[in-house]
Amino acid sequence: MVSYYTQDIEFTFKNKAANNQWLRLVAESELKKLGPVSIIFCSDNYILDVNMKYLGHDYFTDIITFDYSKGDKISGDLFVSIDSVRENANEYKVDFKDELYRVIVHGILHLIGYDDHTPEEIAQMRAKEDYYLSVREAMFGFI
Repeated sequence: MVSYYTQDIEFTFKNKAANNQWLRLVAESELKKLGPVSIIFCSDNYILDVNMKYLGHDYFTDIITFDYSKGDKISGDLFVSIDSVRENANEYKVDFKDELYRVIVHGILHLIGYDDHTPEEIAQMRAKEDYYLSVREAMFGFI
């Protein structure tokens, strides 16, 4: 259900099966089904081009989510800037993998229907991210 791709960078995402199991659990915990989701790992420049071309935004970001969900089945494309994830991990003094999983679950939460425009929505999104990261750690430890 989850497919992994790279655009314009060299990057290998490990533990795909465990990640897919975790994301399926996230969806089911939110009363959704995990449909086709593509995670595209890319550079800052690539995600900036996507942001400008499709959203009209002239700025860098760590993730862009395109939502194709219908009913209770979530589906979409998650563009993840590995450059921004690395920068965020350094800035927040967290492990790169932990930040990467945070960004991925952030995109999945958008597909589920959560938003992050208001302070309340941001707080709810962060709480959900923290919760599902703790679930992931309990399921798999630090892989």
